[in-house]
Amino acid sequence: MNDRSAVVVGCGIMGCDIAAIFLAGGWSVQLVGHSPSKWAGAQERVAKSVQQLGSEQESGSLVFHSRIEDISWANVHIVLESVTENMEIKKSIFSTLDRLAPAGVPMGSNSSSMRITDICAGLKTAERMANTHFFQPAHLVPLVEIAKGERTEASTLDALHQVFRSLGRAPVRVNRDVPGFLANRIQHALMREAFAVIDEGLATAEDVDVAVRFGFGFRYAAAGPMLLKEFAGFDTQHAAATVIYPSLCNDSAPGKTLTDLVTRGRFGVKAKKGFRDWTDEAIAEECQRYETALMQAANILVLGRPHADEPS
Repeated sequence: MNDRSAVVVGCGIMGCDIAAIFLAGGWSVQLVGHSPSKWAGAQERVAKSVQQLGSEQESGSLVFHSRIEDISWANVHIVLESVTENMEIKKSIFSTLDRLAPAGVPMGSNSSSMRITDICAGLKTAERMANTHFFQPAHLVPLVEIAKGERTEASTLDALHQVFRSLGRAPVRVNRDVPGFLANRIQHALMREAFAVIDEGLATAEDVDVAVRFGFGFRYAAAGPMLLKEFAGFDTQHAAATVIYPSLCNDSAPGKTLTDLVTRGRFGVKAKKGFRDWTDEAIAEECQRYETALMQAANILVLGRPHADEPS
């Protein structure tokens, strides 16, 4: 793959980690970041992430540009955008790519909330554009959601899927352009109920985390929810759902606990206060534990015997 090049637009944390995936896979990467003063920090982040993937970055395999216009398009096989969640910025980037990227090069946006249909509205080559949603930290979480826009061609999804599979990712196709794609819809359903049980005084935040990590979350490293219910029996699932569903939260707006945290500026580690107060040392320690656990879990997923719920 040494003759293949990827373009990543945006050199924040997500962009750097996405670049690392390609570098660890033997690709060269052109990373576009409009502020050269941030390139040194981005280079350090990329190098660390490549190392966490058990690889070494080859000299000259990563090149920085301040403008899309400076990209060398020879051997570019894919373009991924990963900038701030701002519709106008994303639309401007894709408009420029629409003009400059050679025909046939698939493009993806890492937006977690904005539809590719809206980002590429009115562009001539929207058929080669899709959402390609990674999860932070992008280089350690294997999932990539490939969401089809209203004009996205099936061949674009196929090309993106093939690239990500070749790099050891776990891509999934999302067949309609809906808010939250696939995984976030499921995740937010869980989060709504998690906050609801705290609102109701059923459990503390700490006990919610323990229940998920050491209960069904623990099992999800080995099998997804559909396969687990194949094991348990759909009749059992139906019976339990009949009893439990009527009491589940179905609010259409965030509940009291989440709203109160945000109102008081307790955003989590970014504010050094959430359900608890954080120090720099505690943040560094917890982030290290988290990333180490993810790397260990990735090894289990690689070594595990494939099942029907895993990507083919």
